[in-house]
Amino acid sequence: MSHLLILGGTTEANALAKAVCEQGVNATYSYAGRVESPRPQPLPTRVGGFGGADGLARYITENTVTHVVDATHPFAAQMSRNAAKACAQTGIALAALTRPAWQSRAGDTWHHVADISAAVAALQGASQRVFLAVGRMHLQEFAAQPQHDYLLRLVDEPGSVPLPKAQVVVARGPFTLDDDIALMQAHKTELVVSKNAGGTGARAKLDAARHLGLPVLMIDRPVVPQRTELATTTQILDWLAHS
Repeated sequence: MSHLLILGGTTEANALAKAVCEQGVNATYSYAGRVESPRPQPLPTRVGGFGGADGLARYITENTVTHVVDATHPFAAQMSRNAAKACAQTGIALAALTRPAWQSRAGDTWHHVADISAAVAALQGASQRVFLAVGRMHLQEFAAQPQHDYLLRLVDEPGSVPLPKAQVVVARGPFTLDDDIALMQAHKTELVVSKNAGGTGARAKLDAARHLGLPVLMIDRPVVPQRTELATTTQILDWLAHS
């Protein structure tokens, strides 16, 4: 009997969990544990890390996992590397459920940087009102540029924030264009900093920036190992049926 392990935490992973449950697929959903209140899933769920690639390989073996779908965030590069290594070690089939990267459109003003460190460096200079849409994990890096007035939108209350001038909005997407326009206008945003996460749930901030004529500092995706990459739940279900 097959046993699918979904490395989740994304909208795509949630849709896949619903689909495989409806089809009666034996599956387990894994959260990294970075969100305090993860969404309930219709599948058996585990929360927390595996202990690197070797730990994931042990989990695969001990739980008789036959297929792994990496449906983590496009910036969860270490997890993706661990999944590729663990599946290679155990000979288990691996596919990634990936959302296409965002592409700029007419009217966008995007400045691309390679990673978080490059984004921090790009913020040198005079104080600006910055919508820092990079998630909770990277706030400490941006403490190197404390001169800015930061707007942070986070899934959970962050506790202490390492940025001396920051306003926090706690909200969970998907977000709408009108709401993001209103948010940026209320905070007098001058610059948006974003990871190129792709998908539709967080795209509104980019459309709002275009509407308001604001520049975007776009952090490009990290490089991950070569693997089978599929874009829809239907494609994943077909892959499961034929691998």
